[in-house]
Amino acid sequence: MTPPPLTLDETLSSILARRAASNRLRSLSPAPPPGTVDFSSNDYLSLSTCPTVLSTFHARLQQQSPARLGSGGSRLLDGNSPLAEALEAKLAAFYGSQAALLLPSAYAANLALLSCVPQPGDVVLYDELVHASVHDGMRLGRAQTRVAVAHASILGGAEQQQPPQQQNSLSAVLDRLTCPPSHDAEAGDLALRLRAGTCTVFLVLEGVYSMSGAAPSAAALAGVVSALDARLPRRNAHLLVDEAHSVGLLGSRGRGLASALPPALRRRVYARVLGFGKALGCAGGAVLCSRVAREYLVNYARPFIYSTATGDPALVALGTAHDFVAGGGAEGRRRRVFDLARRMHAVLGDLCRRAQREDRGNGAALRVGTDTPQSPIIPVLTPRARSLARYCQERGYLVRAIVAPTVPAGQERIRICVHAGNTEEQVDGLGKVIAGWIGEQKDAKL
Repeated sequence: MTPPPLTLDETLSSILARRAASNRLRSLSPAPPPGTVDFSSNDYLSLSTCPTVLSTFHARLQQQSPARLGSGGSRLLDGNSPLAEALEAKLAAFYGSQAALLLPSAYAANLALLSCVPQPGDVVLYDELVHASVHDGMRLGRAQTRVAVAHASILGGAEQQQPPQQQNSLSAVLDRLTCPPSHDAEAGDLALRLRAGTCTVFLVLEGVYSMSGAAPSAAALAGVVSALDARLPRRNAHLLVDEAHSVGLLGSRGRGLASALPPALRRRVYARVLGFGKALGCAGGAVLCSRVAREYLVNYARPFIYSTATGDPALVALGTAHDFVAGGGAEGRRRRVFDLARRMHAVLGDLCRRAQREDRGNGAALRVGTDTPQSPIIPVLTPRARSLARYCQERGYLVRAIVAPTVPAGQERIRICVHAGNTEEQVDGLGKVIAGWIGEQKDAKL
């Protein structure tokens, strides 16, 4: 007798069970207990709890007395407001862009940009480690040629860390696109259009990579642009930079990675995506672009057109945080967070060397990068990331395990985020807790 078909919930349950069996099931965690030391959140400058920012925000709410909590609709209908337009003007001026367009989140901003700006026949190259929102935006877009590029090609200036013959190095990808096999007529047609400049190549990368903390240097990006121009003599290649994790941290007064580039290189950046939920301690996103691109997004970007606009109270919060950073109020916090990141890196480096010496195949070995931190994000790679994260949390230190599919299998890690509000004692305390975990792993093996 044929068994009855599964119900929809039974089908979904079986899929979840398979994910649980592979130790990849996600779930919501309760809020940490009071007194927990935060080494997890993206609030790098601790602005969400900054007394000056909070008091200014409350005062502005009283002064401006927003007439409603929500916006009442999308920006194109009833949701536009003077606060939104004023904030966009401030953002454009501060970040040195012709225009800015607010969106509900950096995720929505990437979705808007990637889903509509690349045209049919264009090519989108992307760092293999870009955020999920970039992938989702590309899938919604009309550019059918989308090619992943080795992360090392971006950080190493195209080829410094990866030989050009590597299949997905930037140079190898460009060579395949511009000099395809003669028997492939479709690829040959694309190559002709690329060399003639009748289609556009976009290269998507991040200002700070959220899972590794790495940031491309100006020299590396100069190498990337040189590799593009060597194969595309019409200079029909543009950079799109996701600055969600770099604004507030990098560049003059936290203007981000692109703003710190030499002028000639900065002009190759067609658009930037800002995120306000990280260093600025709020929520929301924006696209920085030309006036023409902004008008195009207003007309064609569905995440903008069909989303309820940000309400006035949230806009007041965004404006307050932005003014604090733009006015130099966060400069001391920026210096402090990098000082603490260097201290944390030194502590973790000592622990990793100890763990590698003492490990005897018990999985306790830790790995941390040898370079000076380029951001407050410090990953510690370990095959027992969940065990280490749980051990730290039980002892009052909030860190999170990051496992596949968020990071590639075999690169499981705990992701430590240092904040301006942390103390040296807390940094050292986390180091002692991790040392305790290493000792327990060793003892369990004996």
